[in-house]
Amino acid sequence: MRILVINQFFWPDLAPTGQYLCDLTRHLAANGHEVTVICSGGAYAKADAAGSEPPPVRIIRVPGTRFKRGALSRLFSYSAFFAGVLWHQMRVPRPDIALTMTTPPLLSVAGWILKMLRGSRHFIWEMDLFPDVLVTVGALPENGTVTRILGWISDSARRHSDGVIVLGPCMRARVMARGIPADLVHVAENWADGHAILPGPERSTGPLHIFYSGNLGMAHDVDTIAGAISHFRNDPRFQFTFAGSGVGREQLEKQCTAEGIRNVGFPGYADKGSMSAHLAQADIGLVTERPACVGTVVPSKVYGLMAAGKPLLFIGPAEATPGLIIGRSRCGWQITPGDVPALIALLEDLAARREEAGRYGRRARAVFEQHYDLPDGVARVATALGAGTPEAAPGWAPELC
Repeated sequence: MRILVINQFFWPDLAPTGQYLCDLTRHLAANGHEVTVICSGGAYAKADAAGSEPPPVRIIRVPGTRFKRGALSRLFSYSAFFAGVLWHQMRVPRPDIALTMTTPPLLSVAGWILKMLRGSRHFIWEMDLFPDVLVTVGALPENGTVTRILGWISDSARRHSDGVIVLGPCMRARVMARGIPADLVHVAENWADGHAILPGPERSTGPLHIFYSGNLGMAHDVDTIAGAISHFRNDPRFQFTFAGSGVGREQLEKQCTAEGIRNVGFPGYADKGSMSAHLAQADIGLVTERPACVGTVVPSKVYGLMAAGKPLLFIGPAEATPGLIIGRSRCGWQITPGDVPALIALLEDLAARREEAGRYGRRARAVFEQHYDLPDGVARVATALGAGTPEAAPGWAPELC
């Protein structure tokens, strides 16, 4: 089949959507499909293509659409890219399937237009649920005119699609709550590369290391872990690390400076090639999510931590996808946001029984190998597109829908 994939970011960009798309297109091409990708001519993050071969696909880069931060610059970047997509998608050989992602928002409209004008089947791969995610982080008012207009456009594209691919049952529930028919919504959880990220040796000495890797932003609960950090201020039994960036990390850095807390570290991001060693430092992998954001995003860092054999400490609602994974597999612990006493009690117990972290970590890797390794993840998306095989290994999330 001819498959057209559209997203602002693609190889060799380091943006997560581009990396997932790179994995998927390699899989599709390896299974005999003719794949074309329309993407931006500029990078989201510094790219390092050394040692990384481009996927065997045709890549069309829209010039002059380099990603920039700042509201006006981002709007210009998005608009220029959208215009380029409309131009190029009418000039490629007619695709059997078009797949649009959600960078930029409303990119699904381009797929809707392609379906109407050229008869291609159109699927939407939702990485963030728009405009809900902007409402839940306070960027848009819930019932504002702009919010309603954006929601109507997004939902119209979803209803006219051939399928909406979401990242977990919590996102599926949120999409269905917007009135999208259940038979259009397919759960295909994300993945990690189990060959690139491997478990390191288990630590039995030194402080219990609670490790957060990635952006700690507006969708993440920060106050609960901040309360525990304050309680365990300079306690030699505990080390906390927040590697990455984000407004939540800035909040924690200010707290630690103000309170003289020295058992918290703030290194930068790790590149993809060193991720295995990066995560090997941890005893426990921290994941957080604000209750309001459940279903608008699904934290993908869960799968990398499981690949590294790290138990999950999820501070977020039990009905969020990470909470469902933990509840079903017992590969970590779920704490309700705001319940600082429960978090403190859990960490005290784990510091006294270090073997528990190792046991839960081994279970996390076993569950990962069964359900969330790269071959299974890309096969799930390909199957949802009708371009895979029905025997693809399921994730656990579809069983919970």
